[in-house]
Amino acid sequence: MIKLAPLANHFGFDTSDHIPLPRPDLFEIYPLLGEIWARARGLLAVRDNDSHTLYAVALAAALLDEREQADPDVVLPAMMLHDIGWSQVEPGLVLSAIAPGGGRPDLVLLHEKEGARLATEILESLGVDSLVIEKVAAIIDGHDSRTHALNPDDEIVKDADKLWRLTPHGLDTIMDWFGLHRGQALRLCASRVVGKLFTPEATTMANGLIALEQANLWPRSQELQKGS
Repeated sequence: MIKLAPLANHFGFDTSDHIPLPRPDLFEIYPLLGEIWARARGLLAVRDNDSHTLYAVALAAALLDEREQADPDVVLPAMMLHDIGWSQVEPGLVLSAIAPGGGRPDLVLLHEKEGARLATEILESLGVDSLVIEKVAAIIDGHDSRTHALNPDDEIVKDADKLWRLTPHGLDTIMDWFGLHRGQALRLCASRVVGKLFTPEATTMANGLIALEQANLWPRSQELQKGS
């Protein structure tokens, strides 16, 4: 659970007037995202894909700020819709597709193909430009299985998708998928991310996330947590 409100005010004074104003909400900047989410949410209710998607969209937006050659009108819809194809895979088989020491490439390909199909239907229903739809579908169809990136837009989608695994939410989720301790989950995720990213910005983000999680696992950090 993310802490959204304070449990105390040790300083004792109200400092809220001195806090910078919030940045504009991404869904306010790109209203189409909210319309896509409304249609995609039910298709993302598989193995925490709904939460994963929102985190991945946020990571993609951060990468877009640094990668001017990429098009947010393609990247953000593709990111929002990239995993809707898992809704077409039998729920009991979803984790077998990506399990350590195993894997079902056929199911990975199925979710990519179905995701591209469903994304096309959703975007067409929203009146999105046909060229944008074509680009989004091409990215989704291969976003996991394709080892190369089609273009700068695809690079960001692939990188943001992988980066989520190293976030606190990603590790929490993957621990329970496979019954792993946090250190095991971190090593698994790092092995699937490090050296497989396309942008230097994503590599920097990955290294930072790994460093923070490694600090969480230090015995000294564990001692502090037990004492709190």
